[in-house]
Amino acid sequence: MPKLTDAERDEMLKPLFDTGWRMVDGRDAITKTFEFKNFVEAFGWMTRCAIHAEKLNHHPEWSNVYKTVEVTLSTHDADGLTENDVKLAKRMDKQAG
Repeated sequence: MPKLTDAERDEMLKPLFDTGWRMVDGRDAITKTFEFKNFVEAFGWMTRCAIHAEKLNHHPEWSNVYKTVEVTLSTHDADGLTENDVKLAKRMDKQAG
């Protein structure tokens, strides 16, 4: 999958930035911190997102500490952001409610 063009970035990333995603310094990737009520909700969200990631064959970099999940998205094969990162970010936001 090809990296996002400048025009695609303007169109596709702006709505994600409005929901709390941001660029990673020094890397063509986006990141967001998700906070939940407790560990069970955080882990449940990760499980639902893992199913979507598997369907896309696109897997996030993430870590979980208690009720917080840190997510970074980038397409390693493309060495940067692709449409798959945008799709997965939108699905993660939707699952988080």
